[in-house]
Amino acid sequence: MSGPSTRALYRLTHLARQIPPSLPVATIPISSKRAMSSYPSTVKAVGIKEVGGVDKIEDLELPFPSPKPNELLVKVQWAGVNFIDTYMRSGLYKPAFLPLPIAKEVAGVIVELPTDESVLNNEAYKKRGFKKGGKVAVDVAGSLKEYVSVPWDSSVYPVPENLTTREAAASVLQGFTTLGQVTEAYPVKAGDTVFIHTIAGGVGLLHAQISKAKGATVIGTTSTPEKAALAKENGADHVILYKQEDVVKKTLELTNGEGVNVIYDGVGKDTFEGNFEIIKRKGTIVSFGNASGPVPDVPLFKLTPKNVKLMRPTMVNWVHTLEEKERYGNELFKLIGDGKLKIRVHGEYPFTAEGVKAAQSDLVGGKTTGKVIIKVEQ
Repeated sequence: MSGPSTRALYRLTHLARQIPPSLPVATIPISSKRAMSSYPSTVKAVGIKEVGGVDKIEDLELPFPSPKPNELLVKVQWAGVNFIDTYMRSGLYKPAFLPLPIAKEVAGVIVELPTDESVLNNEAYKKRGFKKGGKVAVDVAGSLKEYVSVPWDSSVYPVPENLTTREAAASVLQGFTTLGQVTEAYPVKAGDTVFIHTIAGGVGLLHAQISKAKGATVIGTTSTPEKAALAKENGADHVILYKQEDVVKKTLELTNGEGVNVIYDGVGKDTFEGNFEIIKRKGTIVSFGNASGPVPDVPLFKLTPKNVKLMRPTMVNWVHTLEEKERYGNELFKLIGDGKLKIRVHGEYPFTAEGVKAAQSDLVGGKTTGKVIIKVEQ
């Protein structure tokens, strides 16, 4: 038994005894492994390569978004269409990068979790409850594609089991916008008179429901009797047909000449000046959109006659910290899950350049009531 194999075994045993027990050994935790070879090298997207009109929207093929160690990989199922997408497409808001998949609100399922052990052991991460197969909503620019990778602590929101990803994609951006406006920009309370421009749109319908539930009188504007009926179904007390009626005159009639406590204005240029005629003394004007174009610069003395407060808030500043993301997400999804907030979907559009062109054109053209969504997963 003293052949070559025995001598080799002796030498290996001798060498092993010389290795200090404290010498570090590289290991790869099972939780850190990703089998990325099962994914495609490219993904389908719809977006722009340069800013301009809806004709700039095209089908894109982009590199697969391989997740970093601190990121989730999400398979997108639905996307919400919002005015901010049109602002980025037109160049009103400068895109951070090009080509740009032209949606920032999507929802789907998690297919890969972070691999960074420090993330996996982080108590804040554990609290979010992310899991493979779990539903999430994502609010990140450039997300209209088959897969997105996002940092776990960015704008990504676990969706509860009693809601669908379709509902989530139709609610997050407009839902958070509305919650921030009625709780932080101007906390609506019982007895207030609330005025909402374009009340039959996605944000307007949510405003009407929440303000009415808080005990306010709700006044809004829209373009057709059909849209007015829809707004009343969602909580509006009075709806003014702005194409047929004098909005200022009618509002002052409804409020006995006093005006309203707060105005929520997502229209912008075309409605801004009239706001100062219908706002009550010490009232608040919340300007949050540019549907008709950006609001011109405002001289401060314009606020003086009625001691008016003017705000120009953005959703990203309502929902910024991890605590705020958790609070807003939980509150919105609970309202929907409990049936206290109804999300109306105007229509589903296909995940093609032509589909997205039609969705944006209908939104900007005032042809929609409720939310416009894209069906990404076929």
